[in-house]
Amino acid sequence: MPRYVSRALRDRRNRTAAESVRRDPRPAREARAGSAPPRESRSTPGPATPEGTRRPAADAADTVHRLRRLAVVLAAAVSLTGALAGYAWHAARDAAARRDAARDAVAAARTATQAIFSYDHRAFDDSVAAGKRFVTGEFAEEYAETTRGLKATAEREQAVVRAEVSAAGVVTATAGRVEVLLYVDRYRRDATVTGEKVDQNRVVLTMRKVGRDWKVTKAAAI
Repeated sequence: MPRYVSRALRDRRNRTAAESVRRDPRPAREARAGSAPPRESRSTPGPATPEGTRRPAADAADTVHRLRRLAVVLAAAVSLTGALAGYAWHAARDAAARRDAARDAVAAARTATQAIFSYDHRAFDDSVAAGKRFVTGEFAEEYAETTRGLKATAEREQAVVRAEVSAAGVVTATAGRVEVLLYVDRYRRDATVTGEKVDQNRVVLTMRKVGRDWKVTKAAAI
């Protein structure tokens, strides 16, 4: 009896194990899969890249390109700086030339005004000769014609005219041409009036540089 029970139990255990395998075969497959060695992935090796020779060449080309761009930028900056410096130098020189021209032309215009618009019947020709030293161009001809017609009247009326500049200023100025506005007081004595008559006038003289001197090329009363 004990031998029979032992065999019966063994047969039941074997049937139970077989049924469990049929119900879930995964442990067996996993066991088999775990026992097999993993397959190695195969890949076709590509051609070897000469990194040691290609990268330095590329870096050198990039460096040369950057240096060229930097050189272009620096050249442009230098050119622009030179142009600005040249412009500033020319502008400063022109401004200085205009200042010098204005100063000298105003001084010459003051002296010219006194000579041109003054005369004395007792020495009329000398008065005209003094005025001619300050005129040029077409205005010199105009001045000569005007004084020729004035001589007879000045001698008849025994006129003495003295011009004085009370104020002067620059209208426009370049290095070779300056327009000067002058306030002129003309003191006149003659046989037709008692005492001295004063006329106040404003005149614009156009001055041009002739050689080293500034001369009147045009006179306009305003």
